[in-house]
Amino acid sequence: MSWKWLFILLIAYGALQHWQDHRAASVRTPGITVAGEPLQADPGPAPDLGMKGYRIQPLARFSIQARVLGAERYRFGREADLSPLDLALGWGPMSDSAVLSRISISQGNRFYHWRVENEFPIPREAIETHSANMHLIPATEAVADRMLGTRPGQIVRIQGFLVEASAADGWRWRSSLTRKDTGGGACELIWVEAFEAL
Repeated sequence: MSWKWLFILLIAYGALQHWQDHRAASVRTPGITVAGEPLQADPGPAPDLGMKGYRIQPLARFSIQARVLGAERYRFGREADLSPLDLALGWGPMSDSAVLSRISISQGNRFYHWRVENEFPIPREAIETHSANMHLIPATEAVADRMLGTRPGQIVRIQGFLVEASAADGWRWRSSLTRKDTGGGACELIWVEAFEAL
């Protein structure tokens, strides 16, 4: 067998494995898979954070366990210097496959969008308060490696800080501090100290 055919077979095998892993992670039986709410507390004596010439100011200590509704990688733009990945996350009723099967979810331009065709499977407010788009800033390369392998359907646990990032030229990027807001400025900006796919 020539090297060309061996290479093609390896690529095909890798693609099949990725598809099977993605399908297994996305398919879950109906029912709430994450019952708890995100936890937020005073940052306390937080460490002085910084990265790539940016100042990172902790606003609150934060932890969440949630179902991944979408994952969007970013490679270009100032925000991508800090946050290479956004995760749309759902918890409570927004971690239930029976609910999610009736909601279309997409991501782009650092936003998370959802849409229902006809009837809401749960009240609109429950969708808005139990899901969010979160910009992730990995604290280390090891955390970045774990984050970037995330797929929709997985349950993840994230620990770190909600932060404000700033630069010497006046640029700022600030996290939301509530799960009840929507629209521009409603996303969480998280300095991720620990990341685990369960």
